[in-house]
Amino acid sequence: MRNRISKPRAIAALLALVLVFCLINLIMYFTVTIRLGNNFSDTSQTKMIDVKKYLPFEPESELARVSSSLRLSGDLPVLDGAAALVPVYASVIDSVYPEGSVTYEGGKFSDDNYHGENFAADSKMQYKNTVRGYKAIVDGDTDIFFSAAPSEEQKEYAREKGVELEYTPIGLEAFVFFVNSKNPIESLTVDEVRDIYSGKITNWADVGGVNRPINPVTRLKGSGSQTVMDLFMGEREIAPKSFLAIAGASIGYSFRYYLGDMVANSDVKMLSLNGAFPDRDSIRSGSYPLVYKFFAVHRADNKNKNVDKLLKWLLSSEGQELIEKCGYVGIK
Repeated sequence: MRNRISKPRAIAALLALVLVFCLINLIMYFTVTIRLGNNFSDTSQTKMIDVKKYLPFEPESELARVSSSLRLSGDLPVLDGAAALVPVYASVIDSVYPEGSVTYEGGKFSDDNYHGENFAADSKMQYKNTVRGYKAIVDGDTDIFFSAAPSEEQKEYAREKGVELEYTPIGLEAFVFFVNSKNPIESLTVDEVRDIYSGKITNWADVGGVNRPINPVTRLKGSGSQTVMDLFMGEREIAPKSFLAIAGASIGYSFRYYLGDMVANSDVKMLSLNGAFPDRDSIRSGSYPLVYKFFAVHRADNKNKNVDKLLKWLLSSEGQELIEKCGYVGIK
């Protein structure tokens, strides 16, 4: 005769299994869920820009407009640029190009055109962003590219192709670090930021914050912000993330106007560096320590006479006024 488990024993075993399951979930809740819920991390990433807000010749576009004495015609230069500088070169087109110079595949701008997919081939405005954009300027597909300085790999690509690029500085911008708005940290020093990204400082408590691991977020290699970050770090390498960093509170980096106005994410905040908050006054005065030039880049062998006209206009009082109205700081 088979041994049968009594009904009371079966119920007891089932209750024990349920108890163990509940205990495991309770442990997970207190050790992981609560920790992740308070890690200030999920909104530390920047968002994509809405290119539709910056289309030339559209009355509702959020572009800077100045009274321009320059009106280009004939062989119009193709303009492209980094995401952070879309308002600048779109405003340039709106101010000095004739209407009809920006065209779209299918006849209209696509609402999901986050990477410039449906700017037509003959459009004088393109949006390839930094990674693809430097290749386009070297290959001759773009006449002027608006960007921060190129990465070493992008410079090498130009050398391999035998192309000399000229960089005309047209404005200034702050390179900023940001955290979730709930993170109590308001300010860091330059050395503390380098220590965080090199792996020397790994907990927010070490810089006056709460006892949470630090999750240092990096950007795509070749992007404008990553190139500037590599420049900022100098000879110190960005350390690989520890396993604990995944459950920590993030810190990221970007450019001031892009983060504060273009993506306008209210869930993140920019940090002061060395006691100076990144705004236009601190950029002009030099009190903010990380101020970089941005450029209008063109091939030295470009024979389009309108390229030289446009570069001179960008450095004129009208061009510098436009850059200021875009939210940046003029080079002059």
